[in-house]
Amino acid sequence: MDTFALVVTIGVALFFTYTNGFHDSANAIATSVSTRALTPRAALAMAAVMNLAGAFLGSGVAETVSKGLIETPHGSNGMAILFAGLSGAIVWNLITWYFGLPSSSSHALFGGLVGAALAGGIAVIWTGVIEKIVLPMFISPIVGMVLGYAVMVAIFWIFRRANPHRAKRGFRIAQTVSAAGMALGHGLQDAQKTMGVVVMALTIADVQEGNGIPLWVKFVCAGMLSLGTYAGGWRIMRTLGRRIIELDPPQGFAGETTAASVMYTASFIFDAPISTTHVITSAIMGVGATKRVSAVRWGVAKNIVMGWFITMPAAAAVAGLCYGIILLVFG
Repeated sequence: MDTFALVVTIGVALFFTYTNGFHDSANAIATSVSTRALTPRAALAMAAVMNLAGAFLGSGVAETVSKGLIETPHGSNGMAILFAGLSGAIVWNLITWYFGLPSSSSHALFGGLVGAALAGGIAVIWTGVIEKIVLPMFISPIVGMVLGYAVMVAIFWIFRRANPHRAKRGFRIAQTVSAAGMALGHGLQDAQKTMGVVVMALTIADVQEGNGIPLWVKFVCAGMLSLGTYAGGWRIMRTLGRRIIELDPPQGFAGETTAASVMYTASFIFDAPISTTHVITSAIMGVGATKRVSAVRWGVAKNIVMGWFITMPAAAAVAGLCYGIILLVFG
C-alpha cells in the first residue's frame, strides 16, 4: 500500500508538471509568437528543449520547496497531504487555463501544499513561506515592471537614429535568443519545484534520506515539463501576447530579457521559487507603459493581478477539501 501510494503521488506530481508546462508555455513564447518572430510550433519546440536544459542548471529552488515551506510529513498521512496539495494545484491550473487567465502554477502548488498541511495538522514554516514565497510574489512583479520600463527606454535611446524597419527585423531575430533565455529560466524555476515535491514523497516513503535530487527525478520532471510545454497553452498565449498590449519586436525582446534576468537572479542568488507568470506579465506592462500609459489595457491587467492574489488561497482551499475527501474515503 505504501509503495502504491508513493507511485500514485509521484504520478500526480508529474501530471502537475505537465499542466504547469502547457499552462506556462505562454510565458516563454507568447511575445515571440505575437510579434511573429517565431511560428507557434517552432516556438513551442524551442521552449520545450530549453525547459529540459534549464531543469539541470541548479537545485536551490527544489531544496526550498522540499524543506523550506512545510515540515516533512510522515507515513500514509504525509503521502495523503502531498497528494491533496498537488490535487489543489492541478484543479486551479485547469480552471485558470480554461478561462485563459495567466495565474501562477507555482503559487498554486505552494497554496496547495500549505492548505493540505494545515488540513492534515502538519506545521507550516511561515518564515519560509513569507520570505521565499510571499515577499518575492510582491517584489518580483514590481522589479519586472520597473526593469522592463528601463530596458525599453534604453532601447529607444540606443536605437533612436536607426532605421525603424531594419531595427524591427534585427529585434525579431534577437527575440529568438531572448525567448530561449526565458524558456531556460522557466525550466530552471518550474521543473525544480516538482523535483522538490517528488523528493519529499521519496523521503516520506523512506526511499531516500536527505534532500539530494536523484538523476532520474531530474530527467522525469524535466521531460514532463517539456511535454506539457510542447502541448501549448493557446488561451493564455493570446492574453499575454495580444490582450495586455499589442507588442512589436523591440518590446517583445525587452520584456523577455527583463523576465529572464529576474528569474536567473531569483534562482541562483536567492533560491527563491518565483512565478514566471508574474514576472513576464509585469515586464510586458512596464515595456508597454513606455509607449504611453493608456497603451496598456489596464482592465485586463487588473483581472490578471486579481488572479495572482486569489491563487494561493483558492488552491489551498481545494487542497484542504481534497484532504477531507481522502480521509472520508480511506479513513
